[in-house]
Amino acid sequence: MSTVTRALGYPGMAPLRWLWAWVRITFFGAAMLVRALSPSSYGPEMRQNLARHIYMDTVPILAWFTILTALFTIIITRIVLVTANSYGLSQYALEMVVRVLVIELIPIGAALFVALRCTIPSGAALFDIRRVGHFRKLRRQRLDPVTVEVLPRLLAGIFSTITLAALSCVVSMIVCYYAVYGFTAAGIQPYTRIFGHVFEPVVTFLFVLKTMFFALAVSVIPMASALYNVEGDDHQRESAALQGLVRMFGVLLVLEALSLVGNYI
Repeated sequence: MSTVTRALGYPGMAPLRWLWAWVRITFFGAAMLVRALSPSSYGPEMRQNLARHIYMDTVPILAWFTILTALFTIIITRIVLVTANSYGLSQYALEMVVRVLVIELIPIGAALFVALRCTIPSGAALFDIRRVGHFRKLRRQRLDPVTVEVLPRLLAGIFSTITLAALSCVVSMIVCYYAVYGFTAAGIQPYTRIFGHVFEPVVTFLFVLKTMFFALAVSVIPMASALYNVEGDDHQRESAALQGLVRMFGVLLVLEALSLVGNYI
């Protein structure tokens, strides 16, 4: 692999370097999937690290993300309602809020929040502990460093993204209801009917699938960038981290575009 990397360092090899980076990310994701599905991966050390990272990547940000989601929901709901009323389209306002906010904005918002708060810092920490020789220490203890250190971080990022997306959906539905109908139960029946109309089986399937792929993207790409970019000075490391960040945003945009095509075309 080092020979291939040196060969790709020559000028004019940028397209091949781009392709090689995606090959490594895809291989890394496939390898992590195999390890995640293998019962032998869940040894005592791995379970301990997994529980710690799930807690650190989820619990401390739940409150802040819930508050931000509630405020964002109130703002978007009021803007859409006022705009729809001014054009005489109030009957479509609530459905528009549900489609735009719950289906489109919340999953990508949760993914970006987890990426910036958890998985990218975890990737940087992974880079540092590998550079100082922690992986060699684990191998001397007859432990697989990828299973013990990398896999828990990746699974914790996936868990955190899905948890925040699910929580923010519930919070948005509750806040949106009270923003429209107030503190009364009179709007439960029409509100439920609107949600049932929006979340038809195909849309629900695409929503769940999109959230899963968002979780994979923000977890796999930072870890792969940290794992494959160990050699070099700090400038090269920062450049590699920036390239990984650009790849992650690119994947999220492509997934969002495909979701829009599936939902509205």
